[in-house]
Amino acid sequence: MQAALDQPPAQAPDDESASLSAIRSALLSPVTLVRAIGSGRRRGAAAPQFQRVELRYVDLKGVRRLQLTEFDERQAHTRNLNLEPAGADQVPEAESVVAELLTAGYGSWHVDSTDQTLRLRYTKKGKLLLHREDASREQRTDHDRVKQRVLDPAAPFLIELGISDHHGRVKPSRQSKYKQIEEFCKLLAPALEEAISAGRIAADRPLHVVDLGCGNAYLTLAAYHLLTAAGHDVRMTGIDHNPAARERNTKRVAALGWQDHLHFVDATIADAQVELQPDVVLALHACDTATDDALARAVDWEAPLVLAAPCCHHDIQKQLKSVQPPAPYALMTRYGIVRERFADMLTDALRAAVLRQVGYRVEVVQFVDSEHTPRNLLLRAARTGATAGPEVRSEYEALVGEWQVKPRLAALVLDPERKAVS
Repeated sequence: MQAALDQPPAQAPDDESASLSAIRSALLSPVTLVRAIGSGRRRGAAAPQFQRVELRYVDLKGVRRLQLTEFDERQAHTRNLNLEPAGADQVPEAESVVAELLTAGYGSWHVDSTDQTLRLRYTKKGKLLLHREDASREQRTDHDRVKQRVLDPAAPFLIELGISDHHGRVKPSRQSKYKQIEEFCKLLAPALEEAISAGRIAADRPLHVVDLGCGNAYLTLAAYHLLTAAGHDVRMTGIDHNPAARERNTKRVAALGWQDHLHFVDATIADAQVELQPDVVLALHACDTATDDALARAVDWEAPLVLAAPCCHHDIQKQLKSVQPPAPYALMTRYGIVRERFADMLTDALRAAVLRQVGYRVEVVQFVDSEHTPRNLLLRAARTGATAGPEVRSEYEALVGEWQVKPRLAALVLDPERKAVS
């Protein structure tokens, strides 16, 4: 298996073989590997069994293992692979699985090691590109290890925002906010790589990103910092209907020297105009139906990638107070706290169902622990443009019919008489 992997494919150039070998070596290095992600689908290759895979090394009962987590649409599946062969003439389990993963048809690999970062992706024409970046990180593999941070607390933008002090340390009172934006960014990076690998976002032009309901621009600045550090040429717009926030955010951007590529617009989400069609639309904790407005704008713009973390779900909560619940679910609305939490789940499930009907593949995931915010679900939607099957519509209609609710997002994007806003 190892010898077969080290040999270049019949029609592959030598540099492609060398690139795959570099990724393979990094994945099989238990001393230096921090984390690796395989995602997307390589054009012309069969679809991998799982949407995304992650690898890292862990120590379990004093024995080091290569931990593989495989993600499908519903859940994560974790395996801990042996590094030693089971027999004298057998290939170690970790090597065998890594060889399979590298030929599984993933369109991109992002590999963080203590000494370097490797980014491998296939272009639309099937060409393999490998980018190397020096890095220096401390790695721990025990279960009590400190998780790798994607946002350096000493980054100038965090100090400018007042999240970190002038010594580069996150302030105790801002730990939760720091954790929220960092965990959001951890999901943004691989989702973007997957969209680029799948050809939904062009890699040969500037990346256009819009943050709807940006508020104090914590996520706006964090996303800009993260994506530019990853080598993207970013054009970013923060939108919020708050003149004072716009003025304050503009001053912060100027202080950071980012004013040429990052600006703010004072407008409501529904009325906001952008010069260029966004590649990525973000929304962190837009309150109640403002999240629906943000998702609707993303649909109007046919944004290839949308990440939204909703906040508050008052609209459906109010509707549930006046409906007769379907039997036998009256208990779901009898008690206020239960009704509130059920409304949260129902709202986001319906949002996902609506997005699926207009050509998006949707995941609903937890992006941060509840200790940092109770509003910790994230809708991650990738526009495929595929026509939804009749079962998608029927499932949605059955659910809203049973609960007698009218989701705002459905009114915004499924109404046949509604015209998309440019």
